Amino acid sequence: MSPLAAEIAIIEARPSHVRQIAARMRAADRDEVFAASGRSPLSALSFSYRHSSQAWTALFDGRPEVMWGVGDINILTGIGAPWLLGTDAVEKNFRGFLKISRNWPAQLLSRYGLLRNFVDARNTISLRWLEWLGFQLFEPVEINGHPFRLFEMGEADV
Repeated sequence: MSPLAAEIAIIEARPSHVRQIAARMRAADRDEVFAASGRSPLSALSFSYRHSSQAWTALFDGRPEVMWGVGDINILTGIGAPWLLGTDAVEKNFRGFLKISRNWPAQLLSRYGLLRNFVDARNTISLRWLEWLGFQLFEPVEINGHPFRLFEMGEADV
């Protein structure tokens, strides 16, 4: 790692991480959760954390910067909804973030047969990252008056 790169550690998400990340949530994520649900960063991250079957936090130099997880859409058919919300540290340390995130879909697909959720169509960085991970992106649909794109990945895509 270069001297400017953050040391990144992944741990099980904790309730105390929610407020810390929400207070510094990156603008694109704030805009996305508000457009999708009308929720504040704190409310959206709390909801996502509470409704997840699994959730993790990435610590950058010991500070919670990114939280992600997956919730059950349909446990009987094995469909999960992956999500991720973070701070500007993700973009500042994008190489390290890409390295740690590369295997996340395969890990989630060990529990679910299909991963599916929506992403704000204006969130270009997240769209590029999802494509890089191998998710299929669909044409925009309107949700609450804003364009969102369905993204999904199945076991056969890994």
